Amino acid sequence: MQPYAPNWTHVTEFVMVGFAGVYKTRLLFFTLFLSMYLFTLVENLAIIMVVSLDYRLRRPMYFFLTHLSCLEIGYTSVTVPKMLVGFIGGDREKNISYIGCLSQLFIFTFLGATECFLLAAMAYDRYVAICMPLRYGALVSWGTCARLAGACWLVGFLTPVLPIYLMSQLTFCGSNVVDHFFCDASPLLALSCSDVTLKENADFLVSLVVLLASSAVISVSYGNIVWTLLHIHSAAERRKAFSTCAAHLTVVSLFYGTLFFMYVRTKVASSVNFNKVVSVFYSIVTPMLNPLIYSLRNKEVKGALRRVFTLKFWKG
Repeated sequence: MQPYAPNWTHVTEFVMVGFAGVYKTRLLFFTLFLSMYLFTLVENLAIIMVVSLDYRLRRPMYFFLTHLSCLEIGYTSVTVPKMLVGFIGGDREKNISYIGCLSQLFIFTFLGATECFLLAAMAYDRYVAICMPLRYGALVSWGTCARLAGACWLVGFLTPVLPIYLMSQLTFCGSNVVDHFFCDASPLLALSCSDVTLKENADFLVSLVVLLASSAVISVSYGNIVWTLLHIHSAAERRKAFSTCAAHLTVVSLFYGTLFFMYVRTKVASSVNFNKVVSVFYSIVTPMLNPLIYSLRNKEVKGALRRVFTLKFWKG
C-alpha cells in the first residue's frame, strides 16, 4: 500500500459496482434475483409458520430449524435488496455511506457466524438423538435448546466486533468504487491506502476459528453417528436413522464448502468475478435451497405443510 498523503480525499461513501458487465441483460438478472429472493422469503416464512402451528413439530430439531430460517431471511435481506436497486436504479442508488457499508458487513458477518454455530448445535442434537436416544429428553431439553440457540446468536454477534473495529481504523482515500454487490471485506481492503496486514491476519484468524470450531463439533457429532449406525444390524433402522441427518448434512456441505473457499485466505482477492459468483451462491442460492432440502427430504415437514395450508385453505 502507498503511504497516506495529507492531500488525498477521504472516502465518505462507496459506489457498489455490482454486476456491471451484465448491463444489457440487467433486467433479466434483476428478475432472476428478485424471484430467488422472494422465493427464499416465502419458503423460510412457511417453515417458521408451519413449525409454530403444528404441534407435531414442536421438537428441538425443528426449534433449531426455525432459527435457521430466520437467519436465512436476514442473510439475504441484508445484501439482495441493495443489489436489486443497483440493477434498475440510477448511479445515485448504487452509493452506500461509509457507516452503512460497515454496518452491512457487520450484520452479514454476524448472521453468517451465527449460522455456523447453529448448524453445529443442530449436529449435536442429531448426535444425541441417534447415539443416546434414552437420554435425549434430559440432554436436549427445551432449556438446553434455548441456551444453545442464545449462545449461537451471542457468539455470532461478537464474531465481527474485532474485524469491523480494525476495518474502521483503516484510511480510505482515492477510489471509492467497490467491485462487488455488497460490502465484503476483500474489495474494501483493496481500496484502503493504509497497511492492511493486521486486518487481513485478523480476518483470517477469526474466520478460521469460527469455521474450525463449528465444523469440529459437526465432524465429531457425525463421526459418532456413523460409528453408531455401523453397529445397528437392521438395514431399515440404519436408513431411518440416517434419513434424519441427510438434510442437515447436505446443508452443511453446501454452506461450509463455499465459506471455507471464500474466507480462509490471507490475500485480498484472486479473481474478483469468480468471487462474486461464489458470493452469489452462498448468500442467495444456498438460503433458497436450504428450505427445499429440509422439506423435500423430511416427511414430517411435508406432512405439516399439507396440513397447515389445507386447513387454512378450507377455513378461507
